[in-house]
Amino acid sequence: MFGCPHAKLLILTINRMSPLPLRQRDRRVSMTAPSIEFRRTQVVKPDQITTGLDAVRNYFSGLYYRADVHGEKILTSAEAIYSQAEDYRGFSERKLKIALGESRTHFRRQNQTRKQVEHALGLLVEAAHRSLKIRPYPVQVMAALAMYDGYLAEMATGEGKSLTASLVGVMTGWSGRPCHILTTNDYLASRDAVEFHDFYRFCGVSVGSVIAEMEPENRREIYEKGVVYTTSKELLADFLRDRIRLGSLYHPQRRLLREVLEPHRNIGGEIVLRGIDTAIIDEADSVMIDEAVTPLIISSQQENKWLIEAATAASSLAEKFLLDHDFKIDTKYREVNFTDVGREKLVEVAPLLPEMWRGTSRREEIVKQAIVAKEFYKLDQQYVIEEGKIVIVDEFTGRLMANRSWGNGLHQAVEAKEGLELSDPTETLARLSFQRFFRLFRKLSGMTGTANEAADEFWHIYRLPVMSVPTNRPLIREHYEPMFFEKSDAKWAAVVEEIKLVHAQGRPVLVGVKSVKGSQKLADLLQEEQLAYRLLNATNHADEAYIIREAGREDGITIATNMAGRGTDIKLSPEVAKQGGLHVIVTERNDSGRIDRQLVGRCARQGDPGSSRIFASMEDDLMTRYGSRPVVKLANHALIDQPKYRQKAVSTAFNFAQSTAQKIAYRQRKTVLRTDTWLDEALIFSGSEGGF
Repeated sequence: MFGCPHAKLLILTINRMSPLPLRQRDRRVSMTAPSIEFRRTQVVKPDQITTGLDAVRNYFSGLYYRADVHGEKILTSAEAIYSQAEDYRGFSERKLKIALGESRTHFRRQNQTRKQVEHALGLLVEAAHRSLKIRPYPVQVMAALAMYDGYLAEMATGEGKSLTASLVGVMTGWSGRPCHILTTNDYLASRDAVEFHDFYRFCGVSVGSVIAEMEPENRREIYEKGVVYTTSKELLADFLRDRIRLGSLYHPQRRLLREVLEPHRNIGGEIVLRGIDTAIIDEADSVMIDEAVTPLIISSQQENKWLIEAATAASSLAEKFLLDHDFKIDTKYREVNFTDVGREKLVEVAPLLPEMWRGTSRREEIVKQAIVAKEFYKLDQQYVIEEGKIVIVDEFTGRLMANRSWGNGLHQAVEAKEGLELSDPTETLARLSFQRFFRLFRKLSGMTGTANEAADEFWHIYRLPVMSVPTNRPLIREHYEPMFFEKSDAKWAAVVEEIKLVHAQGRPVLVGVKSVKGSQKLADLLQEEQLAYRLLNATNHADEAYIIREAGREDGITIATNMAGRGTDIKLSPEVAKQGGLHVIVTERNDSGRIDRQLVGRCARQGDPGSSRIFASMEDDLMTRYGSRPVVKLANHALIDQPKYRQKAVSTAFNFAQSTAQKIAYRQRKTVLRTDTWLDEALIFSGSEGGF
C-alpha cells in the first residue's frame, strides 16, 4: 500500500498536534463555544510538516529546546520543589487536602502561574508519599515538570516513569480537560489505573482504564473520568468509531445546530469519547516511532469469493516461479519484481486463475502477493497460528496483534500458504496514522527510556523536544565486549555457554531474542543441557508480568522476545545483587538501536549491579536483509582471516546495516504521513467529511 509494505497491516490509528509553542496554540484554538458537548469532537488542526528552508529553521529551533541549559533550569526547579515538599511533611491530612483543593481551583480556572505549578508539584510529592507510601525522587519531579511543559522525558529503565506520569496526570485532571495516559498494552493500562487510584482520589481526581474487551457503554463511562489510562490503539479506534457513527455531525457546529433543530435526538449520546485534549505517552518511542509505520484502519469484512478463489489458485502457482529466474526480491522493502521470463510464465498460467484475475495487471498482482507471502512472511516470526487462524506478531514488541489483518489480499495469501480456511477480505471504513492523530492533541508529552536516537524525528513530526533526565543513583551497568560469528549455529552455541557460565555463578540471566522461532530454538538447546528456564513469547504471553518480575531471582534463566515486560520491574534480592545482579544477553541486533538499548536496560536499575552482552552472526536477519554486500563481504573476511580487525570491522558492518534499516523505516513513516495529508486534502477538496 503506497509503496510501504508495513502499511498493509490493518491497525487503528490516531492524530494529534505538537506541543511546545503551547501559548500560541491556546490562542489559536480558544473555544468559541463553552459547551462541553462542543469540545467532545473538537480537535486542533495540525500544522503542516515543514520542508525546505523552513525545515532547516525548524531543526535549529529543535536544537534550542533540547539544549542542556533548559534541563539544568528544570532540575534546579525540581530540587527546590523537592525541598519545599519537605515542609509539607508536618501538614495534617486535612490541611494538605485543603492546599490541594486550592491548587485544583487554580488549574480548573486555567490561570495558574509557574509558581503555582511548582507549589502544586510539591504538594503532590507529599500526597504520593501519604497515599502510596512512595516518595517521588527529585529526578521524577524534574521529569514531571518537563512533561507538563511539553517535553518528552528520557528516563532510564527502572526510574519510575509510571509514578512520574501520575504527577502530570493529576495536574492535567484538575484542569477538567480530557487527559489520556497511553501505555503499550492493556495490562499496563489496567495496572497503573489501579496502582495509582488512591493517589488520584487523595488529590480529588477520578481515574479509570479502557481496555480492548470493554463494551461501548463501559468505555463512555470510563472516558468521563478525569484521567484515563488506555493504549494508543484503543483510543484511536474509539476516535475513528465516533467519526463513523456521527458522519458529518462530527463537526461541532453542525451537531449543535442539529440538536437545536432536533431536540428529541440525543446525538451526543452516540459518542464514546468526551474529547481529546492532552496525551501523556509512556514508552513514547515505541508508540510514536515504531508503531507509526502502520496506520490504524477500521474495517469490516466483506464477502469476496473471487478473491478467495484467486488467492487459493495463486498460492499453488507461486510454487512454479523460481527465485532469480522468474522473479527477484528486494529484502529491504519486502518487494517482488518479475523478470521477463517470469512475465512470460504468468501468461502461461493465467488460464488457471479465475476469469476476472487473468488480465495482465491483476494476475501479476495476485501471484506477486502469493510469492511475497512465501518469501517474506514466516511462521513464528511474522505470525503464529491459533485455533486455525493467522494471528499477526508485532515485529517490534513480539506481542500478538489479535483481530488485525494484512490488506490487499496479503492476509489471504498467507492463509492459503498455510493451508488454512481463507477469511473474507476487509473493506476500509476509516483510516488514520498515529503520527497525524497525535498531532490533533492540544498538548502532548511523554516519556521513554530511549528517545535521543529519534530526537530529530520527535521534533520534526510532533514538535516534541527530548529532555534527558539523570538517574536517581549512579548507573553501574557493565557492557561486556560483543561477540560476532560467521554462522548462526556457532552464535547459539556461544549463547548457551555464556548462560551456563553466568548461571553457575548464581546470577539470573535474561535472554532477549527477536522471534518466536528463535526463542523456541534456544529453549530446545537449554533443554538439552538440562537447564530450567522460563519462556516468554507471543504464544506464551499470558503471564508476561509475572515471568519478567521473576527474572531477577537467583539462578533464574528467562528467555523473552522483544516484549521483555516493558513497564514491569525486575527486582533483585540482596544475595543476587552481591553476586553481580542480572545479566542480559541480546542474541541478535535489532533493526533499531533503541530496541537493543531497551533490552539492555532491563538490568542495573536504580543503582543495582548488572551486565550485558550482545551476540550476533552474519546470518542474522539484520545482515541478510539490510547488510550491504561489499560491507558484508569485508566483515566475513575479517571474521575468518583478520582477528586483529575482527571486532571493529564486524561492528561497523552491523552499525551500517542498522542505520540502513532505521533510514528505511523513517522513509516508510514519512510515506504514511504523506498519504494521510494527501487523503485529507483530497477529502476536503471533494467536500467529503474526512479531513482535519
